[in-house]
Amino acid sequence: MSRTRTTAISTALALAAASLALSVAPAAQAVDPAPVDKLGAHDRALLAQYERQYGAARSAKAVDHATLLIAVRDGRAAEVERALAGLGVDALRTDASVGYVKANVPFDLVERVAAIDDVVAVDLDELLKVEDTRVDGEQAGAAPLATAAALPAAPSAATADDNPYMPTRETGSTDFKRDHPTYDGRGVTIGVMDTGIDPTHPALAKTTTGEDKLVETVTGTDPNNFIDLLFDSSWFLMGKLQAGPAVVSPGGETWTAPDSPGLRVQYKAIAMPGGKQQKLGVLFRDSDGAIWVDTDGDFDFTDEQLMRRFGAERQVGYLGIDDPGTAVNERVPFTVQWKKIGATTLGVNVNVITEAHGTHVAGITAAHGMFGGAMDGQAPGAKLVSMKACHSLGCSSAALTDGMIDLATKYGVDVINMSIGSSPEFNDGQSARSLVYNRLIDSTGVQLFISAGNSGAGTNTVGDPTAADKVVSVGAAVSADTWWANYGSEVKDDQGIFPFSSRGPREDGGFKPDITAPGAAVSTTPNWIAPASVPETGYRLPPGYSMMNGTSMSSPQATGAGALLLSAARQAGVSASPAELRSAIHTGARWNGKVDAIAQGRGQIDVPKSWSVLGKGKADGDAITVSAPVCTALSDKLVTPHRGSGLFNSCAPGAGGQAVGEERAYELTVTRTSGAEGPVAYAVGLKGNDGTFTVPSSVVLEKGVPAVVKVTAEPGAQGIHSAVLTFDNEATRAADHATLLAVEAATPLAAGTPVTVTGVSYRNNTIHYTVAVPAGAEALTVSMDGLEAGSQTRWWAFRPTGVSGETSAAGTIYCYNDYLDGNGCDPKSRTYAKPGAGVWELVVETRRTSPLWANPYRLTASVS
Repeated sequence: MSRTRTTAISTALALAAASLALSVAPAAQAVDPAPVDKLGAHDRALLAQYERQYGAARSAKAVDHATLLIAVRDGRAAEVERALAGLGVDALRTDASVGYVKANVPFDLVERVAAIDDVVAVDLDELLKVEDTRVDGEQAGAAPLATAAALPAAPSAATADDNPYMPTRETGSTDFKRDHPTYDGRGVTIGVMDTGIDPTHPALAKTTTGEDKLVETVTGTDPNNFIDLLFDSSWFLMGKLQAGPAVVSPGGETWTAPDSPGLRVQYKAIAMPGGKQQKLGVLFRDSDGAIWVDTDGDFDFTDEQLMRRFGAERQVGYLGIDDPGTAVNERVPFTVQWKKIGATTLGVNVNVITEAHGTHVAGITAAHGMFGGAMDGQAPGAKLVSMKACHSLGCSSAALTDGMIDLATKYGVDVINMSIGSSPEFNDGQSARSLVYNRLIDSTGVQLFISAGNSGAGTNTVGDPTAADKVVSVGAAVSADTWWANYGSEVKDDQGIFPFSSRGPREDGGFKPDITAPGAAVSTTPNWIAPASVPETGYRLPPGYSMMNGTSMSSPQATGAGALLLSAARQAGVSASPAELRSAIHTGARWNGKVDAIAQGRGQIDVPKSWSVLGKGKADGDAITVSAPVCTALSDKLVTPHRGSGLFNSCAPGAGGQAVGEERAYELTVTRTSGAEGPVAYAVGLKGNDGTFTVPSSVVLEKGVPAVVKVTAEPGAQGIHSAVLTFDNEATRAADHATLLAVEAATPLAAGTPVTVTGVSYRNNTIHYTVAVPAGAEALTVSMDGLEAGSQTRWWAFRPTGVSGETSAAGTIYCYNDYLDGNGCDPKSRTYAKPGAGVWELVVETRRTSPLWANPYRLTASVS
């Protein structure tokens, strides 16, 4: 969505307004790093929560430890293992090549583990929510809103591959595949870290060359993990060894079994789709890893098929019987696997997919022949590996980390998509998971694409571990065509950004999100889970397909596009390392002049333009690092306090921040670390500048010699002002470096003096206001009036730390005037008690179902 308070100008105009070429000045003296809090406030709060829960529910089965994900110094994994052993703690897993150690640690030893010299960062295992990517969650929606003569048609077997429902065309990939028919993903395998992929879906059955599309389906969860032990019911911890033909479960139940020695049996409840539970008996044979599941509940394994891992025999079992009188399939497929859980314990996993999310993501990356027609995902020639780390209750961060490492190292994948993450206050890209993911990319050559998060539209809402430097972080874009086809909603701009899409920068000013991709799609879902579609379109999708939205959907668009580029590179015989692939994607991204830099990063991924860089040979530019001033509510906690990789000032005027109309010069330390030995000239440019920033037109950089580039900022209005600062060496094929510039200029609030603004919000648009709350304020009160009848408009408040200030759940069904009566949230006036000093962001947004095209409003903020 465009933000109406600013107007983007072209790069050419920005350069014309810039000063003359810069003469290199000595670099500013570096600030000494402060002692790093390797555990962090978020994980310390989790630890306290776990200890409280253990104390309240102490029993023989209570868990008195936390699973720690530990990033260690390069080459020091063995030393950390020894240090853990000295504390009486055994490592559960060590992956030395990526500097990762996992261990179960008693609560009272967690701080001591974090204090080990060779430990760089520690994350506690936690349960991460799988965001509901159905448009309205459980809400039924309203009647069709369309103002045009007819509603959009439903997608079907007659739908062309070039379509707005699965808008791969907006990345240029439909044209790319038409011009290069074999560059369709063939020869590439995509890993999908999610809730699992339906192994029976017809559009995920074959590649364009007729090969099996789904190579393997496994789970990354582990009963050794703190969270998986508590919440994942799919693992069966097998009982003691017995011999058939009769076996007895630990609970005393007796089964008929094959007449064989070395058998183990377990009987317990497993989670099924829709929140249901089903008790299952499972039999395992030690000698050959054979598995039987009592699917019919008759306590007889001899009438069941002997099953093995899907990747070995492509076996799929089924639970339940389909009712032909219903549209949804009640017969639910499953696959199996087993592994050693401990020295004497074996575990069998019955992999039932309870959520549609992962199958939807998989279809976006690589579906072939949706609805039985020509409609495809991004890379229909690619193969898939499903790594399930999530279920109806959520995902453990340990399973996501273990599974990601396994995908990249054990299953032959070339790119990985993960549409799962968290939204911590402190998102500086230095969490244990972020550091491990960076190393994983470098050590395996597998590029990771991760959704930016659905915590927007506030500044600094990008999630983790998408904040990792070398991950491609993907925000959610949307076109007018898709607004119409998938929502039945008409909008003002041809291309925009979804309001929910998380914005950058990182806490340290780091460049996130990196790019955008389409964030809504009709895609594949399991036919045993009810389909989702938008009532306002006037059509309903059949079981097996759903319309979902979120950065969960934009990330697989980018992942599939990456698979196309890798497929092309391999067939053309050109190099495509992760660094080269990222550089080509970043260089080829299509800029949207109506969207803020912090929302779109470098712009929308464009496959043909990226290929024009990658396809001509070496695609990476010179390596450049930037150290820039940072002033935020948490910038004192950065590795180097108050400095990061991009310019970011979100402090209040008078407390380090900038006032409207105030001019300030910032010094950025720029260092070239690769390329020619002698001096190199770089053109310095700006994208997305609204007139706030002025930079030199060029700079000369010596290799390894820091230089200072001065950036002047003068915000002409309240709000967030951002731009992309670029450094380009004409001798290199790709853009060399890009840095985010972001300054918030807030309107100061004072007790007894309300601030009122008026404006007009267009449907699906957002407008951003920033106010500075003074120290000692007891309350911040915000109210909205001046609306026309029927207007579905709201504001959403974001705290100075970048997290939501609302008590309502995030989503598109809360706090709107004239929509569900606010749905449990007062849409007219809300008070935020003890708001905390600093810059609050108030985002005005008009819902897609508002009957008004233009929505006038009046917003008032006051403190007491």
